Amino acid sequence: MLRLQEKYKKEVVPAMREKFGYKNIMSVPKLVKVAINTGFGNLITNKTSTEKEKIQKAILQDLTLICGQRPVLTKAKKSIASFKVREGMPVGAMLILRRKKMYDFLDRLIHIVLPRSRDFRGIEPKSVDKEGNLTIAIKEHISFPEISPEKVKFIFGLEITVVTKAKTKEQGLGLLKLLGFPIKT
Repeated sequence: MLRLQEKYKKEVVPAMREKFGYKNIMSVPKLVKVAINTGFGNLITNKTSTEKEKIQKAILQDLTLICGQRPVLTKAKKSIASFKVREGMPVGAMLILRRKKMYDFLDRLIHIVLPRSRDFRGIEPKSVDKEGNLTIAIKEHISFPEISPEKVKFIFGLEITVVTKAKTKEQGLGLLKLLGFPIKT
């Protein structure tokens, strides 16, 4: 199996040039970054401060295992009384992957995680925005091979955004399909 970066250089670039008529190799769209977000607001509501810290620590450790990089805590920008959120309170975690870590993560996502996801039948084309960026949600982080389901205390979901340099939705869909993303037709 070709690694994703090699596949891009050897197969995707020539196919994209043929399909969309790019004259220059540098004008072919490519992957820029992968942004991964999770919110743990509903997991920490009505918990004591020590329980909140344990939950945050467990989620940060799991994200570090999944991505190979330490995530950053995101804090609430303003207080919302109905959600029991105060300004400055940690409500989620995020990280951005680039270069080698990005390709390794996407390789695992395409070939291992998505097929293991419960009730997965392919990615909807409407998940790609007009700039060619793909946003998908994974309901359970235990689909990743790095996470041992027996040791997990808290199951949380992830939002994964794959940012491309495509100029249109069609170019983005073409790039993602050629890379091997299971997009419905």
